Amino acid sequence: MEENKDNIILSIQKVNKKYKLDKTQSFQALFDVSLDFKMGELVSIVGESGSGKSTLMNLIGGLDSLFDGKIIVDNKNLRELSPKELDRYRKDKVGFVFQSFNLIPYLSILENVTMALTLSNVSEKEKEERATKILKSVGLQYHMKKKPSQLSGGQKQRVAIARALINDPDIIIADEPTGALDSATSMQILKILKKIADSGKLVIMVTHSEKVAKVSSRVIEISDGRIVSDKINPSYKAHKEKISQTKKNPTKQYLSVYSALHLSFLNMWANKTKNFFMSFGVAIGIGSLILMLCFSFGISNYINDTRASFSDPTIVTISKKSTTSDMKSYEQFTDEEITNIIDDLNKFLEKNNYNFVIDTGSEEKNVTYGFEAFATDVLGGGLSASISCDFNLDGEYTEDETMKIYYLYSTPPYYGDKNLIKGEMSSSEGGIMVNSSILQIFDDLDSALGKKVKITINYDSGVNSSDTLLENEVSSMAQETFFFENITAIVDTSFLSNYPIMYIDYDLLEYHFERLLGEKLSPNSIYIKTPNEKITNAINSYLQENYSNELTGAIENSLASILGEMGNIIGTSLIVISLVALLVSAIMILVVMHMSVTERTKEIGVLKSIGARKSDIGRLFSCESLLIGFFSGLMGLVVSGVLILVAYLCLIHLVGLAPITFKWYFVAIALGVSIVISTLSGIYPAQRAANLDPVEALRRE
Repeated sequence: MEENKDNIILSIQKVNKKYKLDKTQSFQALFDVSLDFKMGELVSIVGESGSGKSTLMNLIGGLDSLFDGKIIVDNKNLRELSPKELDRYRKDKVGFVFQSFNLIPYLSILENVTMALTLSNVSEKEKEERATKILKSVGLQYHMKKKPSQLSGGQKQRVAIARALINDPDIIIADEPTGALDSATSMQILKILKKIADSGKLVIMVTHSEKVAKVSSRVIEISDGRIVSDKINPSYKAHKEKISQTKKNPTKQYLSVYSALHLSFLNMWANKTKNFFMSFGVAIGIGSLILMLCFSFGISNYINDTRASFSDPTIVTISKKSTTSDMKSYEQFTDEEITNIIDDLNKFLEKNNYNFVIDTGSEEKNVTYGFEAFATDVLGGGLSASISCDFNLDGEYTEDETMKIYYLYSTPPYYGDKNLIKGEMSSSEGGIMVNSSILQIFDDLDSALGKKVKITINYDSGVNSSDTLLENEVSSMAQETFFFENITAIVDTSFLSNYPIMYIDYDLLEYHFERLLGEKLSPNSIYIKTPNEKITNAINSYLQENYSNELTGAIENSLASILGEMGNIIGTSLIVISLVALLVSAIMILVVMHMSVTERTKEIGVLKSIGARKSDIGRLFSCESLLIGFFSGLMGLVVSGVLILVAYLCLIHLVGLAPITFKWYFVAIALGVSIVISTLSGIYPAQRAANLDPVEALRRE
């Protein structure tokens, strides 16, 4: 070999290496090691276990940069390189061949060899071309699609050599390259390594074998961290020849997201049983969340749809709030109160440029009045009522022929044909309407229509008995009187449909009050007809902001709000329970990913030895978490579909109603929540993997 200083590729100058054992003690593995290596050398470093061979190789390979002294490559001291520069050095300048091969089991031979190129974001076409040439040079061109488990020991070592050569490095470091092989196979591997050295590369072998040392061009002996001999083998003959050369890496030195996803998927597929059950656990939480969302939306939509079917978006309903704790007590409006409310609303509408005026006096008035009351008891200032059949005015009434009215309701203007079951809507010209509860005293709805019924009313004005109520001195105590009206229609009364309800036109009710009791009926409801829903909402918002302690809306709206709040509470509670399940799933993902890092520690060390950056390792495990989340989300949609179907069939069968609403964006929610939870759960394991020390990782068995 030529004694030309310009031919030196690697120079080690007074290198000392210490390992810290604890806060006060350390162990020195290398003492003032100085060596120069030239291109084309096939060097064997020999020594007993613990002599410092592997430590020296780790320093030369850039796996460890904590040392004193200098290791010069391309006029740069490895000790002074940044972590990223060391990654680039391992990727471009050094190729590792390990005793135990360290092939990645879930990748094909081709994918193992091209891993360094994958980390460099080289195109698929170029990767395959370069790998094919290298594999052909080591006699494995017909095994590229196989997995490592399908190869012999010698073939695996040749794959490891091909992987070390793929980036055309200047230095090949082989750690006991024949230690796990038989004699014949060992000689084949040594011939390949010699051929690599003859092509002009520096090949450094760490070995215990004298046979390996004898075929080397140079043998360096190390003992207790010191170089004890450095001899040239005079019988070594170099044969200058070229092996398949490759291109240097492109400028973009990173693992692409696509490649990371591809590698993550291959690993997941190799462990598909474990990943399936983990994803299924997350899917149950996702499916439960979607089911709860369907219930929450379904209940809310059912309430809103039901309310909408019994209301008119262009009607504002105003009622007084009770001044007592008794919800059955309804306060009546005075004329002055009505005037003040209308005037205030008109000022609000004018100030905000709404082209609408509330009119109470002209022929085109848009205000009507109503009266409603719970009618089961005689209350102060209240009313009770009952309906009974009276075909003979002098007849006796039995208990079976009488039905107490639960609620008396002057017909609101938003009731119309959409609420009609049978008959015709009543007006001030006469007649009443009832709901289907009239079947308590009639055999069917048809037989009830047109029948004249006796309506008995007990009314208490709330005035003390010593006071004079009216000019005709009607007693202020509860007055009982009655009148007769035909049943003109059966209507559906929404939320109150299970209770006996009587509907009567407000003007007709007012007429009977004045005729029978001599008293003017004051309304406790005001109805304002607006031109559109926008103005309705504006008025309702204004009333809520300024009169929330004094006024309220229609009973349907009040009941819908109560039921809606209950539905929201139930839906929220169910969603919270589902989120707890998802939290458990997230912890499970974290644990499994943590275990995956432990299981793949050696793989991480191999990746770092061929130039993988911290960000590449982190991206690899983050992508695996993302894929787990994605597949868990897809599985969660299937689980939610099954749960929704079962819930729907059960509810329809048991109660005849299934308030379940599925929205298209639940798909996005399922995937999004699953991916976010899985990705967040994978952050710590990914960081742990990225921060693993490559030397320690490669030692892990």
